[in-house]
Formats: sequence, structure tokens, C-alpha cells
Amino acid sequence: MMVRTHYACTVSIVIVSYNTRELLQRCLDALVHECHRLSEGYSAEILVVDNASRDGSADMVERLYCAGTIPVKLFASKVNLGFGAANNLAIEAAEGRYIVLLNSDAFFHEGALEIALQQMEANPTAGAGGAQLVFEDGSWQPSARTFHSIWRDALVLTGLAARFPKSRIFGSPDRTWADVKQPAQVDWVTGAFMILRREALAVVGLFDPAFFLYCEEVDLCKRIQQAGFEVWYWPQIVVTHLGGESSKTVTERTYSKTAAQVVEWRMRSTLLYYRKHHGGQALLARMLEETFYTVRGWRNRRSKLDWRQDRAVEAELMIKLMRQAWAITDGGRVSPPKPW
Repeated sequence: MMVRTHYACTVSIVIVSYNTRELLQRCLDALVHECHRLSEGYSAEILVVDNASRDGSADMVERLYCAGTIPVKLFASKVNLGFGAANNLAIEAAEGRYIVLLNSDAFFHEGALEIALQQMEANPTAGAGGAQLVFEDGSWQPSARTFHSIWRDALVLTGLAARFPKSRIFGSPDRTWADVKQPAQVDWVTGAFMILRREALAVVGLFDPAFFLYCEEVDLCKRIQQAGFEVWYWPQIVVTHLGGESSKTVTERTYSKTAAQVVEWRMRSTLLYYRKHHGGQALLARMLEETFYTVRGWRNRRSKLDWRQDRAVEAELMIKLMRQAWAITDGGRVSPPKPW
């Protein structure tokens, strides 16, 4: 990505949508309102990438927003590009000095967009910044996290991270031990909301299209830091995020009853990430999950309780999915053809 000497606007907000028409309309209504509230000297454009939705999302955007007072550009893809590649498509066409990524199930609180711009202007070494994400009831959700490691992944998988959230050791994956009201330099922030500096993208490039879904923002933040920029969590920026709405619409395949998202995609991306950044630890990532689910299956299979038998069946499915993910990615070396 080139760094320009002149930008048509201050910020380009990119939204990727997949079968979330009602939420997308709600998101755009709130976003247009927020753009109108920007102080003099700030201006915005909105870019929507529709990932081959089947629910009329693209038609809705074209009908209601493309001729509005805040410019909305629609990119209607004929195939599902995935999260990273879809964002890349819009970012390459964006004309703003800063890039903001926003999920279609995420909604700015009043003033959040301008605060994000002010934070980037006040912190020139920040390559990326994240917000304080909250659920619809106002409760906090993990908003800034640490990079993957076998140890941290084990804490999440075994439930120790959730059981001891205030521990600096066990609560390290999602930084649940930290004061959510305090700004902090962090490893990575979620793509539900992320503000990016053009100068950082010019050095590291855009999202790695090898990641169809999951781990793409982790990889990008890692590359941003490796290039000498910082990644920040700014709690002054508040965004309501529902979470997992696009993945809930995927119905072509059967997954664990407890999984709201596409488990095998997550496993593929995990293997790709480990292979890219940690080499042979991709095998350890596979062994971690297979060992955990083997033990879980063995423990629950011994019980006569129906719900424990269901857990045993789920564990067998998870092992099968990991083996499929390992095979199709050649141990994290190859990204399967898109769409996944």
C-alpha cells in the first residue's frame, strides 16, 4: 500500500458483511450518524464489502446508502473472499488517511470514531489501535489479547483461563487480569474494531490472504510490531459488539453442538499461523488439541449420563476436524483454495 501526500478524507471505514443484512443496516445507520457528528476538519467515507451474501445485503446497501450524504462504496463479491481478503479489496480502494475496520455486528458509541482518530494523531508510533468492546447489555468482552503460544492456548482449551481470569498467569490470553479502563500497549486487537495507520500498512502490507477466517488480525498485528510500530488498546473508544453473527449463518456443514463458529476453519487458521510464525510448533498445536479431546472423550465415555456421552461424541468430532485441518493445510504449510 502506498503512502499518499494527499487524502480525500480523514478516515475510511471498511465493513465486511456476510448474510447479516438486518445487522448491517443497523450498523450503517449508527455509523452514518457517527460520521455526521465528526468535528470540523474530519471527514469520512464508508466502504462495504459484501461476501456473496444470499440475504439481499448488497441490494439493501445500494438502495439505501450509496447515494447518501456520507459516501458509501459497495463492493459486491460473487464469492466469499473471507475476512482478510475482503478487507484488502476495500483498503486498496480507500482514500482516507486512516483505515478503520468495523464488523457489521459492531456499533460505535457516540464520539468513538473521533476519539479513535484523536488517539492515532496523538500517538504517531501506533500502527494499530483497538477499542473497549462491550456486549449489548454493556458488559465487557475481551478486547486486547496476547499472541498465541502453546502454553496460552492450553490455558484456554483446559478452561484455566476462564476459571482464574484475574491471575496474570492464567488470565494472560485475553488479558482478563488487566484494568479495562487503562490504555495499554498490547499484542493484538480484534478486527471487530481496529484503526490502522497507512504508514504501517505501507511497510508490512495488508492482511495475509492465506487466512480465510480467524488469526488474520493476529498475524497483521504481529507484523506491525515486527516493523517497529505499536499496537494499542484505548478504552476511551467504546464499541458494542455482538459477536459471531456471520459464522452463525454457515449451515452447509455439521459441527459440534457447542460451537457457534466454524471450528474447522479456526483449526486451519491456527495451524497456518503457527507454521508461519513458529515453524514446527504447528505440530505441537495439533498434538495439544488432539490430546485434550482424547482425554475428554475417554473421561466422558465412561459415564452413563447422556450429556457426558454427548461430550464424548463431541470430543471425537473435534479430533476428526483437527486431523482434517492438518491434512488439508499440509500441517499449516498450505492454505486451501478459497472459499473454504
